[in-house]
Amino acid sequence: MSPAAPPRGKLITIEGGEGAGKTTQANLLVAALARAGIAARGTREPGGSPGGEAIRRLLLEGAGEWWDAVSEALLLVAARREHVIRTIAPALEQGVWVVCDRFADSTLAYQGYGRGLPRAALEQLHRFALGAFAPDLTVILDLPVEEGLARAAARAGGGDRFERLDRDFHQRLREGFLAIARAQAARCVVIDATPDVPAVHRAVLGAVARRLGVAFG
Repeated sequence: MSPAAPPRGKLITIEGGEGAGKTTQANLLVAALARAGIAARGTREPGGSPGGEAIRRLLLEGAGEWWDAVSEALLLVAARREHVIRTIAPALEQGVWVVCDRFADSTLAYQGYGRGLPRAALEQLHRFALGAFAPDLTVILDLPVEEGLARAAARAGGGDRFERLDRDFHQRLREGFLAIARAQAARCVVIDATPDVPAVHRAVLGAVARRLGVAFG
């Protein structure tokens, strides 16, 4: 008799505006899951696969006038499909938990709420590319726009072209993430990202423990 397949892994996505600490919290969560005895890996969007990383460079490092909002959305969804079929889905099938720094909610927030594309069309595009595939849990890190932009500006590297968009865009972005959380309350949890990194990490662990039954000890 062949051995039973491992239980499917879980997909946890970390979302939020610029400067919210998504990458830091995603990395900390992967480490905490490993300490709890759960095989876990981190990944990011756009990116996470060879094709996804190539599109990431086009999107984030290119000149601001290269892409309009529709082109951005198409590139992002193309990168996401590659990411899911090459990286995320195989890991989940092997029982590995995946923590992703951004996912489909970022496209809805940035290109929909932020850039003004029809949100129903973006949702339809996602269904076309990935069907019903969705995260098991989405953590949305929320903080005031001014604080997030100040944190982003303090990072090395000068910021990508999305970070350089105006304050009104980032306010729409924040409101978009909060609207997504309200509409998808069974999947999403909002965490205040204004405290220090350890405090936010504890809140993230609490959310994962409650929603997915993980005992972090």
